[in-house]
Amino acid sequence: MKPNEREIFDIAKAYLRDHGEDAVIEAALRADSLLDAGDMKGQKVWLRVIEAIKALSASSPSAGSMRH
Repeated sequence: MKPNEREIFDIAKAYLRDHGEDAVIEAALRADSLLDAGDMKGQKVWLRVIEAIKALSASSPSAGSMRH
């Protein structure tokens, strides 16, 4: 089953929550692992997750940039 955009963004949000600044790296490792295993469909899903992580990261301010 191919995940829809909401599911992709839910995974991306979870990776950002769990891995912070390393979320893209961790997702890329997962994508590479799937590619190495010959799972092209799985790898494509994780490439979509990486793009969603980047989009979410660009749209939300980092913790250090908040002003009080």
